[in-house]
Amino acid sequence: MREIANAGVIPMTGPVEPEISPTLRAAAIVVVVGVVSGIIALTSGGYWLSNFTQAYCMTLAVLGCALLYGQLGLVSLCQWALVGVGAWVSLRVYHYIHPPFFVTILSGGIGATVIGVIWGLPALRMRGLYLALVTLMLAGAFQVLVAVISFPVGGPGFLGQVGASGNDRINMARPIFASSDTSYFLFVALITLLCIFLVEIHRRSKPGRAWALIRKNEQMAAAAGIRIVFYKAWAFALSGFIAGVGGALLAGLFGQLDQTAFPTTTSIVIFIGMLLGGFEVWLGAFLGGILTRFVPALLIDLNVNTNAGFMIFGAALLFALRDPLGLGGQLTLLAERLYLKFQGKRAS
Repeated sequence: MREIANAGVIPMTGPVEPEISPTLRAAAIVVVVGVVSGIIALTSGGYWLSNFTQAYCMTLAVLGCALLYGQLGLVSLCQWALVGVGAWVSLRVYHYIHPPFFVTILSGGIGATVIGVIWGLPALRMRGLYLALVTLMLAGAFQVLVAVISFPVGGPGFLGQVGASGNDRINMARPIFASSDTSYFLFVALITLLCIFLVEIHRRSKPGRAWALIRKNEQMAAAAGIRIVFYKAWAFALSGFIAGVGGALLAGLFGQLDQTAFPTTTSIVIFIGMLLGGFEVWLGAFLGGILTRFVPALLIDLNVNTNAGFMIFGAALLFALRDPLGLGGQLTLLAERLYLKFQGKRAS
């Protein structure tokens, strides 16, 4: 409306409404993630610091899930399995050539990208419940596969298992500048921040516009010249890359991993956390990722059966279905309204 008015088609009357600039949105991301991470680093240690580090890794899985569902309406229930793929690849690359830690992270992201695109191929023909079931079965297949081959532990051979047992197992080393638990948490927070920016750049550029049109009407998108297969594959690749990075960071946190860390049910919890946090804004993924790990950790700390977490998330899902904005969406909307109201008073 403002562009038309400036062109002289519609005369503008009254004060110009303030807008939220991209620079301000970017600053808000940095401030929120930075402040939350700083508080956690200053107040947490041991058990809770480890769980918050895991929560940030989980945030990356939720972020990829929100990308697929929010931009294309695609339900993916294999995000935690993609995290496992990234962890497996990063461990194998580390044990094989011992590259710098950033290269290890990228290898995990690229490995999960390849698998994410392959797993995303059914999305070209399926949607809704059918796609959810297919991705859920793929997550189950990964759990079975990793139970058979296990994670690399530094041994020779392609799987990195032969001759490696007991004291022969080798942990993945953290980078020198992030060797302590607190510094590693802050490092993970920085990578999480960069991944949030990566998704936001895509959402607010050409891929985001293409995804929005595809979600609205695929026939209309095809008529407009949008390559539907290409942009769907792009979304699954980006989602897989982010999840794989989270897997590499998780491997760096523990040094070693096993198949019990990647149950199929966690992918379902991630999807619920995404709905609870909100899939339209980055804050929803950030809050959803923290909640999906914070609630089980709190139950363990209180000596409560972790199965109670499913009851909590089930009740939260009822709330999320009634309010599609989610917790993150509501907080973002409130913050934007307060800012615009403040700016409007200043302008008047």
